[in-house]
Amino acid sequence: MGEVTAPMGGKIIDVKVKVGDKVNDGDEVVILEAMKMELPIVAGDSGTVKEVKCKKGDAVEADAVLIVIG
Repeated sequence: MGEVTAPMGGKIIDVKVKVGDKVNDGDEVVILEAMKMELPIVAGDSGTVKEVKCKKGDAVEADAVLIVIG
């Protein structure tokens, strides 16, 4: 299983996937706002989204697990 983590602390402004979605390595899965910039967070693995651990508006810490891909 692969995990998509936040590269830095910030606020989730969009979650582009839901449980059951198929994703490929490099697909955008979450948009994070940090330091007044929008940062696209991409999947590091191909597979199916098993768990979404964040939602729009959440504040997250660096290295927090956002998406689990199996």
